[in-house]
Amino acid sequence: MESVFEMHCAALQSDIADVLVVDDHPVIRAGLIAILQTNPCYRVCGECGTAREAVDLFRRVRPKITLLDLKLPDGYGVEVIRAIRQIDPKARILVITTYEGDEDIHQSLQAGAMGYLVKGVSHEVIFRALRKIQQGCVFLPEPVSCTLQNRSNERLTERERQVLSLIVAGKSNREIGKTLNIKEVSVKSHITEILSRLQVSDRTQAVVVALKRGLEHL
Repeated sequence: MESVFEMHCAALQSDIADVLVVDDHPVIRAGLIAILQTNPCYRVCGECGTAREAVDLFRRVRPKITLLDLKLPDGYGVEVIRAIRQIDPKARILVITTYEGDEDIHQSLQAGAMGYLVKGVSHEVIFRALRKIQQGCVFLPEPVSCTLQNRSNERLTERERQVLSLIVAGKSNREIGKTLNIKEVSVKSHITEILSRLQVSDRTQAVVVALKRGLEHL
């Protein structure tokens, strides 16, 4: 028969949330782990720096919460969110990244993330986010929430996204047409529509806005 002390210890142990930390920068990853180790409510059960490792490790350790960067060397974090949610539809994922664009935030939440933080937030905000997510709530600090609320209603079509991606890559109209197997006049038409939707006047501004919003990444 268990003693009162043993039962109390077991109860405390059950309250500890296992956390998987995913970030491609070893120093930042170590920093996040150090922060988590200051709070006895959390225990780091794994760490990695690539999209592939993140999915594989999640499948093995099944953490309570996954702390995830969007910028990974072998993929975009949103795809990792989708893959993890396929493994476990109830997976709780907190994004912590340098990406501040409205499209990054929108795509992350659509994929199943329950929180979104921009790197540089305080320890207190990180723990507040973790607590909310543990409770099954979505956590968005005010700056992130404002960015999302101000998200443009203009949506690019799939073809326009392809053209924009090639513009960001520095391709000319002729190169874009050849890559997508469409006429150059069609490329110009798509670019005109892209500029209108992004509310800019030239290709350079389109690239700046695309990168800022998270429509494209370098």
